[in-house]
Amino acid sequence: MVVTADTDEMSETQAKARAFAEPLIASEVLDTGENILAHADAVAAILADMGGSVAMQTAIYLVYACPHLNKPEEVIAKAFGANLAQLAMQTNQLVHVQRLSRASEVSSEGPDNTPLSPRLQTENVRKMLLAFSRDLRVVMLRLASRLQTLRHFAATKQAVPQALARESLQVFAPLANRLGIWQIKWELEDLAFRFLEPATYKDIARLLDEKRTERERYMVALRQRLQQELAAQGIEASVEGRPKHIYSIVRKMRGKSLSFDRVFDLRALRVVVPSVADCYQVLSWVHENFTPIPEEFDDYIAKPKANGYQSLHTVVRDADGGPIEVQIRTQAMHEHAEHGVAAHWAYKEAGTKGYTGVSANSEYDTKIAVLRQLLAWERDLSGAAQDSAQGSGLFDDRIYVLTPEAAVVELPQGATPIDFAYTVHTNLGHRCRGAKVDGVMVPLSTPLANGQTVEITAIKEGGPSRDWLNPELAYLASPRARAKVRAWFNAQISSETIARGRESVEKILQRLGRTAIRLDDLASQLGFKSADGLFEVVGKDEYSLRNIEVLLNPPEPAPEPEEYFQKRFKGTSARKSPSGVLVVGVDSLLTQLSRCCKPAPPDAISGFVTRGKGVSIHRQDCSNFRELVTRHGERVIDVRWGDSKGADAAVYPVDVAVEAFDRQGLLRDISEVFAKEKMNVIGVQTQSVKGMAWMTFTVEISDAVGLNKVLGSVRGVKGVKAARRR
Repeated sequence: MVVTADTDEMSETQAKARAFAEPLIASEVLDTGENILAHADAVAAILADMGGSVAMQTAIYLVYACPHLNKPEEVIAKAFGANLAQLAMQTNQLVHVQRLSRASEVSSEGPDNTPLSPRLQTENVRKMLLAFSRDLRVVMLRLASRLQTLRHFAATKQAVPQALARESLQVFAPLANRLGIWQIKWELEDLAFRFLEPATYKDIARLLDEKRTERERYMVALRQRLQQELAAQGIEASVEGRPKHIYSIVRKMRGKSLSFDRVFDLRALRVVVPSVADCYQVLSWVHENFTPIPEEFDDYIAKPKANGYQSLHTVVRDADGGPIEVQIRTQAMHEHAEHGVAAHWAYKEAGTKGYTGVSANSEYDTKIAVLRQLLAWERDLSGAAQDSAQGSGLFDDRIYVLTPEAAVVELPQGATPIDFAYTVHTNLGHRCRGAKVDGVMVPLSTPLANGQTVEITAIKEGGPSRDWLNPELAYLASPRARAKVRAWFNAQISSETIARGRESVEKILQRLGRTAIRLDDLASQLGFKSADGLFEVVGKDEYSLRNIEVLLNPPEPAPEPEEYFQKRFKGTSARKSPSGVLVVGVDSLLTQLSRCCKPAPPDAISGFVTRGKGVSIHRQDCSNFRELVTRHGERVIDVRWGDSKGADAAVYPVDVAVEAFDRQGLLRDISEVFAKEKMNVIGVQTQSVKGMAWMTFTVEISDAVGLNKVLGSVRGVKGVKAARRR
């Protein structure tokens, strides 16, 4: 049955959101079997009791409407604004993640209902933490929704999924505790414990009920006496009995090995007074009129708990020796103890009330304080789960730090400010030059700690330092950040290579008088996807500029017809030319070794009949020769090397390309290798860019076989990365 909300008490926006969602969810049910609209109404009421903002009460209806909309964020933003749309989407996504997590746990848990898997729990908590950090109001929505789910199971007396009950006790209740929302913490604990250990719960409830009449009669008299005595001293105090929470009683009995009768807070009073001075005056009266138990006294006013809780706690004995616990606090402390951050949740000015024992002078300070409590909650759960996993170290791999805008950033353990900068934005990492951690300047290699606020100082333009890649200097702990730094330097080398190749291509185009040609068109005609692709291989000396020359100024067709070549050259005997190459033809046929590939024995060679320049000898793997074959295959003739040896042996010029780290004496050391091998160097070209040297040696050889041995020696020279024949 759907519970109808009292729309008279709703804000106009909330009523509009309920009316918007009702047609979509009124007949739908949650996994728990609860009607969704009834659930949303109940959650809105819980949020109102906790002091949650109207926006939060409105958002709960939109959260459950999201799955029924095609473009939920767009539709909700148009009707209710971007703020509510983002809140609804964040919460809806988290609900979906938690549902999948519980389903995964149920499918893997044993028959004995073992606790949450440490790995599953930590992943669930991390996802919750990151969702909460994007919009803190998501915390309140999830806590209120989970409380209503447990109330539904209690009211309908249905069997509760153990995974859901454990998650409520192990994750949601500690979260409420960290944020100081005691009202929700206690109810979550009692309901979850009731479902997890029903027999123990009933036993304690029965023991409480058996002595209720006697205890309440005594406490009424004690309250009246205390209130009258304080009024006589001019202190306006509210004295009430403190609720008994079964889970806290059981935990105290188990933790201190106490019997039920020895649990002190079975008889408990809470005194709320106007000022801190009144708190200590009440404490003085209590200790004068009863016998205090010194070891049971705690002053949480002078030293608040980590979550901001403040109060005086004392345990005294009455005339019969029975223990009575008394809590004393101001009204402001009481409101914070009951509602925690909900007391000033909607990003309002916190003023001097502060939070977590710190003065919160602005919305930013309040948000930072809450986020640090969320980080502490995640560490609490991680530590507990790690203990249960026998120190497996599952949770030592990540930390969470905050940006100056109070956004949570997840980093690997040991991360530095540079890792942080690259995680926020790649460009910020490149330009990072300094960092402040919690407002203090620190070296860029400083390891960050959980919960710190990090601020990066960056220059307008620039790049990373090579020192950042040195593992001994410990500038980077994140593999992702290291990859980004390497990519930057690779891009710089690539851009320099492209610039060098562009310059070479433009020079040859200028020499050929073809500067008007589009470079992209030229690259396409040469088989490259882009002009930069052409420039890069040219810049690396991996592509001959002769290809461009042949493309733009192809050789003119020979005047003789094909029959002429067949008649003149085919079917005759081979004759040796002065160059040492045997060709088919007449004596003294003019031959020349092509400069594009510089052939030498025993390279596989072919000849190409040129116009007016005889036969050009090419290596058969020469790219220029392959282009000529495609265009004028009829002009190719057979050639082979002669057998000249001894004093008559010919020598052939070849090019050797060397890539090395530049250093003083590099050219000398490589030249000495050629001299030692008795190889004549007839030309050298060198170029050095950013510490890298590119060299081309033209050497004379009698055959290419011996060259391989020499190249091996060159590669052994200090700093040489590669040496190859071009």
